Amino acid sequence: MQTWTRRGLLAAVLLAAAVPAAAQLVGFATSPLTIETADGRRHAFTVELALTDRQQMQGLMYRRSLAPDRGMLFVYERDQPIAMWMKNTYIPLDMLFLEADGRIINIIADVPPQTLDSRPSEGPARAALELPAGTAARLGIRPGDRVVHERLAGR
Repeated sequence: MQTWTRRGLLAAVLLAAAVPAAAQLVGFATSPLTIETADGRRHAFTVELALTDRQQMQGLMYRRSLAPDRGMLFVYERDQPIAMWMKNTYIPLDMLFLEADGRIINIIADVPPQTLDSRPSEGPARAALELPAGTAARLGIRPGDRVVHERLAGR
């Protein structure tokens, strides 16, 4: 039988709350995605798909890195205001909010990690795309450019 001191028990509880059990984390399917800029350039990514409520709640939480050509696409059933936050997200991100046809509505760049500040779409959106911070600026991606993906109508 293990004996816990009050301090040891508190430390164990805090550790368990801070580090989720692998069984609690959900998995994500991946698929290709392309961003087409107004000047005709095409940028290829592989994205994880956050389609269910549970996947969307987890998002990129607990990740320590994200490759430059990777991201996560959150797709919703209908157009709606979308707001994202960075709780338990350890990497800075660019957030792109998309219409149903893939047109980029707005971009919130260089969102710092581990904040509870809400980052909203500028109006109803069908999807949000999270990419490593600095990607939009580095590739010249702007509102009005188009995201091409099988889950978006403008493919």
